[in-house]
Amino acid sequence: MNYTMFGKNDSIVYIESEDVLITDTQSALDLIATVSYEKDSNRIILDKKAINEEFFRLSSGIAGDVLQKFINYHTKLAIIGDFSKYTSKSLHDFIYECNKGKDIFFVESLEQAVEKLS
Repeated sequence: MNYTMFGKNDSIVYIESEDVLITDTQSALDLIATVSYEKDSNRIILDKKAINEEFFRLSSGIAGDVLQKFINYHTKLAIIGDFSKYTSKSLHDFIYECNKGKDIFFVESLEQAVEKLS
């Protein structure tokens, strides 16, 4: 896992990993705690590939549970990727609603992620 810092005062952490980092609520909590402790940050950028594919099947409940942990622990998250491959209308609606908020973002590029979290 590699960290790159962005934003004013290096307050945004971009985590690059070939491994899946978020598989369930506990792995999300571990990630939040690690970034908070090691980098003193509550703003995280992840590539979509670092998140279990089940997350993107809303009926699994993983997305809701995981994102609730980010909200509860006052940690903002931007997920980078191409979400057009998913055909679920409910997932596209979910992404749309998240992007209208202030805490969770689904974006196409690192630049957009940094902008949303700044």
